[in-house]
Amino acid sequence: MDATSDAGARRTRFESVAAEVVEPVRRYLARRTDAATADDVLGDVLLVLWRRFDDVPGTPLPWAYGVARNCLANAERGARRQQRVAARITAVDPPREIAPEDPEADERVRRALERVRPTEAELLRLWAWEELSPSEIAEVLGITPNAAGIRLHRARESFKAEFRKDRPGPGHDQVTEGDRT
Repeated sequence: MDATSDAGARRTRFESVAAEVVEPVRRYLARRTDAATADDVLGDVLLVLWRRFDDVPGTPLPWAYGVARNCLANAERGARRQQRVAARITAVDPPREIAPEDPEADERVRRALERVRPTEAELLRLWAWEELSPSEIAEVLGITPNAAGIRLHRARESFKAEFRKDRPGPGHDQVTEGDRT
C-alpha cells in the first residue's frame, strides 16, 4: 500500500470514529457548560482524536469522554485566567479624559482616518496614539521594520491627502505649508 492509500484509509477510519463519538460527546459537553464553550471544546476533542488517532482504543467513546473532560478543564482554566486578567485590568485607573483643544480639528482627523484604508489607519494609530516607533510597529504587526517604515510613510501621505480634502470653509485660517493645490 502506498502513502496516499494509507492516508485515505486513515481518514476514512477517522471519519467513522468521529461520526460515532461526536453526538454523545456534544451532549456530554452540553450538560456541563454553555453552548459556545461546548462547541469550542468539541472542536478540541476532534482535533485530539485526529492527532492521537493511533492511540484510540477499539471502543472509542469512553476515551473520547476522557479527552472531552480534559479539554473542558483546560477551557475552564483559560476562562478563569481571563477573568483574573480582566479583574486586574479594571482595577487599573483608566486614562484621564483630555479635553480637545480644537474639537473641529479632532473631527477632521477622525473623518480623515475613516477615509484611509483600515490598515493605514491602524498604522497611524499605533504611531501617533500609542507612540510606537516603526520597529515597535513592525513587532506588533509581524512585519519587518523596513516594511513598517515604508507603510507608515505611505499611510501618512494618504492621511495628509484626506485631511486636506476636509478643509474649513472660507474665513478660517488654514495651513497651506507643503500643499500643492
